Amino acid sequence: MDRVIMIKYGELTTKKGNRKFFVNTLYSNIKNKLKNLNVNIHKDISRMYIEFNDQELEEVLGIINNIFGIHEYVVAYKIASDVENIKEKVLAIMKTLSFKTFKIETKRSDKRFPIPSLDFSRQLGGLILKNIDGIKVDVHNPDILLNVEIREYYTYIYTNEYCGLGGYPNGTLGKGMLMLSGGIDSPVSGYLTLKRGVRLDCIYFEAIPHTSIEARNKVIALTKKLAQYTDSINLHVVPFTEIQEAIYREIEEDYCITIMRRMMYRITERLAKKNKCTIIANGESIGQVASQTLTSMAVINEVTNMPVIRPVACLDKLEIIDIAKKIDTYDISILPFEDCCTVFVPKHPVINPRLDLCIEYEKRFDYASMIDKAINETNTLVITDEKDKTFEDVL
Repeated sequence: MDRVIMIKYGELTTKKGNRKFFVNTLYSNIKNKLKNLNVNIHKDISRMYIEFNDQELEEVLGIINNIFGIHEYVVAYKIASDVENIKEKVLAIMKTLSFKTFKIETKRSDKRFPIPSLDFSRQLGGLILKNIDGIKVDVHNPDILLNVEIREYYTYIYTNEYCGLGGYPNGTLGKGMLMLSGGIDSPVSGYLTLKRGVRLDCIYFEAIPHTSIEARNKVIALTKKLAQYTDSINLHVVPFTEIQEAIYREIEEDYCITIMRRMMYRITERLAKKNKCTIIANGESIGQVASQTLTSMAVINEVTNMPVIRPVACLDKLEIIDIAKKIDTYDISILPFEDCCTVFVPKHPVINPRLDLCIEYEKRFDYASMIDKAINETNTLVITDEKDKTFEDVL
């Protein structure tokens, strides 16, 4: 019996006039991710079907698990929609399984099929009871739920259903620039932004020798984890040493983090526009640190007109950690290598900064020319999930 992977769209079915665009993008994303495997992919407006070689099934399923836009998927037997043929196959499948209770659920989307869904479920159930000893029907909590989907050209029979990642296919809703540190929060924000169909570039600020090569490699590893959910991610590594040293030399200690974040936002906006991004995304969570009070975020955000998306803003730390563990970034994020935001943290950073003071303090040094220089000296690394690369590949 031929088997196929049948993909169910879920949220994509709500897109009405744009549904074809979302389905076609999902199709392209799946095709790209499976390009090195021996598969055939077919789609219609309601389902997508992947034909595969049995020896590659686990590898295909592992890849599908990391593709956004899939609500649910099943491994189904595909047969001709003939009444007797379906009965024969259902009985053959059930004879291979071990169970005491079962339920049959039929969905007849092709109304040309001569038997209504409920009636056909009863017929199939009776056939199974007659031919397999020691079993009974349980419509509430069966050991086996056998699904029979009668569609336009074929019927699909399956037992187990698997949850996909959901969300929108990557690339359907534009492109954003993720401010990626080496911490726990920003990779989670990247994952959640990708889930909403947004392609990502990432920006990382380093201050050699105050930050280390290990901190940089940590961010590369985090970007690689995020690249599993798309085809590739550009990681822009910004030399921030000169700006950071000027801040800590010229600015009152309690305002250093606020001014530093304002400089980062300015650079991020410039690089975002240069790389055709329409939003900035980051891992700010309300109240978690001094720069993430509402007052601080408002003062820092004042330097940009670009929309800033904060996916974890209303999550607590434990919720963020749960997601980080789920996407396998947590163990990387807790490696003890400090980034720009942690290496020079003052003892008592201001939690309610004044905008007028920030503007006055920033007049103390020529940050505009420093920003131009940092942008001109930024190195970009293309990260994929297919090939290991190091920072030196772009030098």
